[in-house]
Amino acid sequence: MRRRQLLQTLATGALASVAGARAWATPAQGHARLLLVFLRGAYDCASLLVPTAREARDFYAASRPRIAIAAPGEASGALPLDATWGLHPALADSLLPLYERKQLAFIPFAGINDLSRSHFETQDAIELGQAQDARRDYGSGFLNRLAAVLGAGPLAAVSPMAFTDQLPIALRGAAPAANLSLATVGRPSVTAEHGRVIASMYQGTPLAQTVAEGFGVRDEVLRSLEAEMQAASRNAMGTQGFERVARRMARLMRERFDLGFVDVGGWDTHVGQGGATGPLATRLAELGRGLAGFAEEMGDTAWRDTVVVVVSEFGRTFRENGNQGTDHGHGTVYWVLGGGLAAQAGGRVLGEQVALSPQALFQNRDYPVLNEYRAVLGGLFARLYGLSPAQVGRVFAGVRPLDLGLM
Repeated sequence: MRRRQLLQTLATGALASVAGARAWATPAQGHARLLLVFLRGAYDCASLLVPTAREARDFYAASRPRIAIAAPGEASGALPLDATWGLHPALADSLLPLYERKQLAFIPFAGINDLSRSHFETQDAIELGQAQDARRDYGSGFLNRLAAVLGAGPLAAVSPMAFTDQLPIALRGAAPAANLSLATVGRPSVTAEHGRVIASMYQGTPLAQTVAEGFGVRDEVLRSLEAEMQAASRNAMGTQGFERVARRMARLMRERFDLGFVDVGGWDTHVGQGGATGPLATRLAELGRGLAGFAEEMGDTAWRDTVVVVVSEFGRTFRENGNQGTDHGHGTVYWVLGGGLAAQAGGRVLGEQVALSPQALFQNRDYPVLNEYRAVLGGLFARLYGLSPAQVGRVFAGVRPLDLGLM
């Protein structure tokens, strides 16, 4: 059994670690941090980023008679961002202040050219980050390849962590990586006693040190969260759900990890999606509070060196369906947050765009993909880490990076 498979098996749901001492070094001051947030289920980007230009607005309202977000200035209307776009009103107290401080940008018409409209197929394709026409290698995710590129250069202390109960495809590969679900922290599937028993089984074998390292890292992370968990049990934090998890992630990334991944589910809104209020609005509000809490918890210094990218497997149909929801679509909207976004990029809607009309829709139903995700992320990585084209190519083979001037 390979040592990575062994540790993932014995610590599934708690912590899977294949790291040596170097991989767990504390991020240096001024060292870039990246968190990828994956919204699984394909969120409705046309409710998040609302078209407000006159003709596009008329088309939007006619296409969504029961779920459209009202125009800016109307009751429960979109929050104006520029002459073309508005923001869902549920994000007025969380994401809008970050946008106004130029710490948030949106990239519409983004995504992957996969046309399966299958959650699982497209999620896998995005996490792998491989060419569409290439045979899939499920042992090589794009974040792991990024970690390998960074680990081979001057940023050799890169420390990847997935805040999930299993190691995601994006972080599978040769570079050391770990995972820990913060939503269930304190209830590990492998208890301390079980850990001691498992470790004793490997005493005197070549795997003994690796097993000990895996449990040691898990125990250290759990200890670092103990004080916060005790406060939460007395409702000291005042929030629930994702914000609590996001604040935990921030503390860990501020002090220890510099390449993070988290996924958030519940975005498949075929039925009863709602508009300014309802299930989608509630989820957006919770996510917004979580991301704003993450930024606050990082603190000004670390936040300036941190970038958060929010992606989803695809968008949803521009027109609502017969169940007051939306179905699987194509292009979506990516979010990029960070205290160090370039002044000309923060507080803007970036990338190639098209005026919304029936003719502009892909297959007469969806947002088109004009900003291919590997090109977008490749351009961001080049800026964030100073990667050469050859280094970007080792993360995303055959891709020409799209430089949106984010950093």
